[in-house]
Amino acid sequence: MSPDSMVMHFVGASALVLVAAHGAGWLARRLKQPYIVGQLTAGIALGPSLLGSVAPGAYEALFPAGISPALTGFAQFSLVVFLFAVGYELDLKVLGDRASTAVTVALAAFVVPMAAGSGCALLFRNQLADLGMPRDLTPGMVVFAGVALSITAVPVLTAIVRENGLSRTVPGVVAVSAAGLLDVIGWTVLAGTMLNGDHSASALSWPWRALLAAGFTALMLVGARPLLRRLLWGTRARMEPSLRLALLVGFALGSAWVTHTLGLHVIFGALLAGVVAPREEGGTLDPDLLRPLHDVSSLLLPFFFVVSGQSVALNNMNATGWVALLVVTFLAVTTKIGSGTAAARLSGLDRDDARTVGVLVSARGLTELIALNAGLQAGLLSEPLYTVLVFMALATTLLTQPLLLLVDRLAERPQATKAPPLQHPQDGTPTTSVADLT
Repeated sequence: MSPDSMVMHFVGASALVLVAAHGAGWLARRLKQPYIVGQLTAGIALGPSLLGSVAPGAYEALFPAGISPALTGFAQFSLVVFLFAVGYELDLKVLGDRASTAVTVALAAFVVPMAAGSGCALLFRNQLADLGMPRDLTPGMVVFAGVALSITAVPVLTAIVRENGLSRTVPGVVAVSAAGLLDVIGWTVLAGTMLNGDHSASALSWPWRALLAAGFTALMLVGARPLLRRLLWGTRARMEPSLRLALLVGFALGSAWVTHTLGLHVIFGALLAGVVAPREEGGTLDPDLLRPLHDVSSLLLPFFFVVSGQSVALNNMNATGWVALLVVTFLAVTTKIGSGTAAARLSGLDRDDARTVGVLVSARGLTELIALNAGLQAGLLSEPLYTVLVFMALATTLLTQPLLLLVDRLAERPQATKAPPLQHPQDGTPTTSVADLT
């Protein structure tokens, strides 16, 4: 394919991706579902399973192999920007006097699904072999199976909380705070799993990679924030927001490159860069930084969904795959809701609020898809099992809203009797959320 032909194919494919994904997201919103559900569905529909089966000629013309590197590059760039924003917004200070409840819920909602997923991987090795996994699973594969059931999507959950009027209520704050802690735990375990895996991208053995990763993390946490504050916020004339944004995105890309070089995924470097990025005076978020981050992420994330959808192979799903999808979805929903509800109840929340917390922490969505994509690239998943888990993520996200309505119906109480608003502990105002993307 000539360079001119590749450029023209890429431009045409990009137009289709953007229009289809954002159109599907708008439709999902109209159906009372998160925006991301529509985008994920569009990404799968534009892949080989649907478009490739219905119109193989059109699929080959729209997505020739020559443009795959460009699509992947756009996908990774959007992912870095999105996760940088997620890390920047991660603020565990919002826990306030509900810290112990959120910690209890987070630990329960991680440990129970983790044990169920890892246990099933060990018990059903023969069935997993039918899905392309080796009969002798590595420890990393077993741990990753547990992580896949343990993840909660903070952006999607926050969007659901906001759209249901729960943002300033006790169950809403507890669920979002617990999800933030779940992210920290989940990404830490996932990083350890990938460090212990076999990564051809890094010639170093895993102990060296772990040591270098720990050193890089310590350097970022201790040195990066004061240095960035001095460079970007410490000048006499405050740096223009556009230049500050460009430098911070470059910083995130550099951090992502380092973690990828160490045998980790770019997601870890992007998150870490967001966590250490300096805030405004008093710890508030910089709106001149958040707004363009959200805009860029919202515009380009559909490329990530399409690239992820290329690996979803419905045509290769056999009877074992469909049974596995039912079992995994059932476990994903019941272990999350059950453990989250029980932990919230034991922490002092009433029955209805505890049920709401349990349902909310079962939402997955984009965070799950990012982890699954990283696991597939690291060789911890086969493509058929990846397909199963992608549809599990979609199903659990779709079920969140109906289950919330069921909880409200069981509670039989009007919206006005919900708990009073909880204000941000620093300035008494609501915080901006990356969930505006979803």
